[in-house]
Amino acid sequence: MKTNLNILPLKNETMKRITTLLLSCLVSTGPLLAQQGVTQCGTPTGQAPFPIQSYKELPDPVAPSEKEWAAVKAPQVQWGNTDTRYAKHAVPVIQPQKSITLEGWRGEKLHAQAVVWTGTDLKGLNYSLSEFKNSKGDVLPADAFSGGFVRYVMTDELNKDGRGGCGYRPDHSIYDSLLVADPIDHLLTSMPMEAKSTQAIWINCQVPQTVSPGVYRGTVEVKDGDNRLSTLKMDIKVSSRVLPAPSQWAFHLDLWQSPFAVARYYQVPLWSQAHIDAMRPVMKMLADAGQKIITASIMHKPWNGQTYDYFESMVTWTKKVDGTWAFDYDVFDKWVEMMMSVGIDKQINCYSMVPWKLSFQYFDQATNSMQYVKTAPGEKAYEEMWVAMLKSFSKHLREKGWFDICTIAMDERPMEVMQKTLQVIRKADPEFKVSLAGNFHKELEADIYDYCIPIGASYPAEVLACRAQNNLPTTYYTCCTEAFPNTFTFSDPAEAAWMSYYSAKDHLDGYLRWAYNSWPKEPLLDSRFEAWAGGDTYLVYPGARSSIRFEKLIEGVQAHEKITILRKEFTDKKNKTGFKKLEKMLSTFNLRDFPEVPAAETVNKANKILNSL
Repeated sequence: MKTNLNILPLKNETMKRITTLLLSCLVSTGPLLAQQGVTQCGTPTGQAPFPIQSYKELPDPVAPSEKEWAAVKAPQVQWGNTDTRYAKHAVPVIQPQKSITLEGWRGEKLHAQAVVWTGTDLKGLNYSLSEFKNSKGDVLPADAFSGGFVRYVMTDELNKDGRGGCGYRPDHSIYDSLLVADPIDHLLTSMPMEAKSTQAIWINCQVPQTVSPGVYRGTVEVKDGDNRLSTLKMDIKVSSRVLPAPSQWAFHLDLWQSPFAVARYYQVPLWSQAHIDAMRPVMKMLADAGQKIITASIMHKPWNGQTYDYFESMVTWTKKVDGTWAFDYDVFDKWVEMMMSVGIDKQINCYSMVPWKLSFQYFDQATNSMQYVKTAPGEKAYEEMWVAMLKSFSKHLREKGWFDICTIAMDERPMEVMQKTLQVIRKADPEFKVSLAGNFHKELEADIYDYCIPIGASYPAEVLACRAQNNLPTTYYTCCTEAFPNTFTFSDPAEAAWMSYYSAKDHLDGYLRWAYNSWPKEPLLDSRFEAWAGGDTYLVYPGARSSIRFEKLIEGVQAHEKITILRKEFTDKKNKTGFKKLEKMLSTFNLRDFPEVPAAETVNKANKILNSL
């Protein structure tokens, strides 16, 4: 049978990737020592590559101002706010504040940021929390509190036109390099501070669902070694309302995970027990943020290797000598089972039948080698290959009990291509669910179970109503395209919370972002990448370290969940006043207001109103 297959050995692709990596940064660093790390764009790290437990930050390109620091005679400690990234070598502009009040529901995660700055060296900055009690003697348990020192990572900026962060950046010399506060290091119990520097401390309080409402009072003591620098007061005002556990949130959070980045960074064999163990705490953080979806790659390089660690297939494709296809799901099963074990078990999105490069890798028994075939939707070879795969996949998913939560997922594909692809899916198994992240097409909508469009686009009102009635996930996404709001390492932190309020305003179910942990080469030190603005490829750090961006994103997700609960309550109880107040609050979230109206201004006003309802 004659076909239009275009089959080439993989060795050319391998050589191309090696060449691309060698040329990815134009900055020459000279010979590197065996134990000397280097960032994605050629900056030596001054330490062994891929640190996990402890590490040294890159030097700050901005030197401290002698004039500015001259007035700082002794170490200073004050409460700051969680909407500010305090610069490492600048004296922070902070109103004197030794007391702070956090307010939220039972079950909600709250946060605060203390700031220390010093004109002299400190040998061992550390902090401790007292017991937090209310007037009745009830106590918040010690394990409700977490946090760490806010560390500094290198970033860059938006494109020079200020309209976004997309596009390749092989020469970072044309972009500003900034050291910004973002990683939250919970692995350090103390740290030295150099003279003329600033250090923030991030504190989380996960309010238990079962505690009594009321105001819980306690303190945060900040020391240099045994020498007390200051005692800060903290009140935690707990509402009688209850936020469900993250696993029960209605919010449809879809942050794409990369197991491949974890294996490379931790230097462990892919899919080994060591790899599983390294991933578990990183993915547990995601589950605790309310994540619903497992990201699975069912073919090689669904996004054409755009990340530092490209996605391999979790399904082994084999073309037998007789021309038939066989598929092995051992890796897919291992990945899904691990993710389910940490609590992410509502949906599996499988990418992608339409990769960015229409090239499909498989093992060819006839030549005993890896090969790939170039074919596209609408071609006979494509249909034969994918019908065989999907029929096999459907059978496997049904045997595992996962078929009903699995989708065949694609992103940013043209409508005509999607229509041809849908025909293949329906031929293989008409009961397969389909996910799409891309532009809205009325012609496709009825066939899409999980639909996600760009933040600047909109769904027709009648489509939204119909999808809500049928419980179909309907969301939006951001990527490198948006200058504001976004979650770059230089973005205003409140923008990460703003996005979920915006989703609630439009009665959407949640939010998608394409990269939870697609780490660049040295993510703890340098968030810049050879493509896109700094931080675009990840939200959390190795060592299961959170970030300011991730914590603020959780703040927004919780707000969305509270809004969902209140809307239902106000509707059920015919509380028109409460409902109008809620909708009026949400009406202030408008994309056109950026950047003139800071996200923090809108979010903080909304938070106060939300907590008053």
